[in-house]
Amino acid sequence: MTPRCAVLDDYQGVALSLADWSPLDGRVDVRTLRRPFGSEDEVVEAIGDCEIVVAMRERTPFPASLLARLPRLRLLITSGMRNASIDLAAAARHGVTVCGTASNTEPPVELTWALILGLARNVVTESTAMRAGGPWQSTLGADLHGRRLGLLGLGKIGTRVARVGQAFGMDVVAWSQNLTPERAAEAGVRATATKEELLETSDFVSVHLVLGDRTRGLIGAPALRRMRRTAYLINTARAAIVDQAALVQALREERIAGAGLDVFDQEPLPDDHPLRTLPNVLSLPHLGYVTRRNYEGYFPQAVEDITAFLAGSPVRLLG
Repeated sequence: MTPRCAVLDDYQGVALSLADWSPLDGRVDVRTLRRPFGSEDEVVEAIGDCEIVVAMRERTPFPASLLARLPRLRLLITSGMRNASIDLAAAARHGVTVCGTASNTEPPVELTWALILGLARNVVTESTAMRAGGPWQSTLGADLHGRRLGLLGLGKIGTRVARVGQAFGMDVVAWSQNLTPERAAEAGVRATATKEELLETSDFVSVHLVLGDRTRGLIGAPALRRMRRTAYLINTARAAIVDQAALVQALREERIAGAGLDVFDQEPLPDDHPLRTLPNVLSLPHLGYVTRRNYEGYFPQAVEDITAFLAGSPVRLLG
């Protein structure tokens, strides 16, 4: 019987056009699914007959509870080489091989700056007014040159964000639990002694940390109270690093100037969620990695992963 493969969460309907799937012709029955799932039951109904699944990043989680309900599953592929929403230990217990693909770090850097610039110069407000015949200028932009950019995390993405900030003439500082002054200096950045110092002195705070036990809820109500009322928070990393309820409250009370967000604790974000409508929020539907160059890597490498698995020599193994 020909194994079945489901390509999940192909929102743009491009998975089959951005890779050559012909090596699987006659060997694997491939289908794509474009809409997000509303429940675990919906996932089981949609892919319960599949031996192979291609997941797009963390759009559809694969916890132990779901993996236990997919007895036919043998190969799970994720775009990228890290996926916190897949229970790798449970996958191993159920005999599921998990493979990944390469992923570029430049796209989330670029989107971070789209959010920073959009917030600083009120791009959405002014563009909407232009289209709707509204006022000719109604806002006063925030400067970048001479202002402080505080980076929570100085890994590959944070370091690239720092370089752009320096090109704008910003004073760039960084903090994380493991960041040393020497490592920061290599990136031309000053490491703050504490997280609190960074929050209290920065005009823009951008999150670039990996989600884990030490970073979950790192930016809660006390941390948000330390930020300047004129400061902006940008999060293109993981939603759970910032306490979502505390952030909404801070934005409603205008205790910070605004937020630029690309990640949320529930995705897709419910239609009535305040982060869709608060006037001091610039929100995007998790587009950080959604670029042609990334997708042109994800899907061809997914085909390679499937081909290698069928040959008995899986590649790019996770776990």
